[in-house]
Amino acid sequence: MFPFSFNEFLNIKKKSPSIKSFEEYLFKGGFPEFIKKENPSILHELLLDVVMKDIAVRFGIKNTVILNRISIFLISNVGKEFSYNSIKKAFNVKSVQSVIDYVSYLENAYLIFTIPRFSYSYKQQQVNPKKVYSIDNGFSYNNSASFSKDKGKMLENIVFLDLRRKFKDILYFQEKNECDFIIKEKETITRAIQVCFDFNEETQNREIDGIFAALKKFSLKEGLILTYNQEDEVFIEGKRIIVMPVWKWLIR
Repeated sequence: MFPFSFNEFLNIKKKSPSIKSFEEYLFKGGFPEFIKKENPSILHELLLDVVMKDIAVRFGIKNTVILNRISIFLISNVGKEFSYNSIKKAFNVKSVQSVIDYVSYLENAYLIFTIPRFSYSYKQQQVNPKKVYSIDNGFSYNNSASFSKDKGKMLENIVFLDLRRKFKDILYFQEKNECDFIIKEKETITRAIQVCFDFNEETQNREIDGIFAALKKFSLKEGLILTYNQEDEVFIEGKRIIVMPVWKWLIR
């Protein structure tokens, strides 16, 4: 079960879709009890219960301090690459296999999701760094001091969660340029999506280059750049790139 989507959030709060209501959802997320009471301890206790009871007790993990630290690290670093070996070194875990197990437990508990970098080689796909996403923005915001510092990653997490509700195979694309999400359906890449909080002169070339590279790689005619609150349309070499606000995309 996922927390409330934006549409469900609007229904429960009896609000209309707008940039203002979306900003509230961006920070509060969709856990029903938290939305109702807005007490951060609800989300603190949820993290503790899942890590300690659902994972540590079930799998006999004695070093719960390390498990908790890794949990907070991952839910704080949405949209960022990580490797099992880098976590092993950062938290002084004895073996890479232990880290693999911990991440797997957290995924199975639906606290986090990981997506691989695209590669035609399945073996290479497993070796490459993965990206991590959190089950809910409010959950990460209230359990991590660093999460709120990057609104772009918060926006990206919202987009991922909506995609995850609809699609099973989500990857990211990275060669010379990077595209945040590509969707695979029946062994074919069907969509390319980029997320950019502020689509301006400083960022637009990078964002366009990233999604255009993915469109060319997978012979797609159309791509999507999702922003905080900007709209546009770009045509490059016969390919159409739609720029639209995440909140409008979520209620489509």
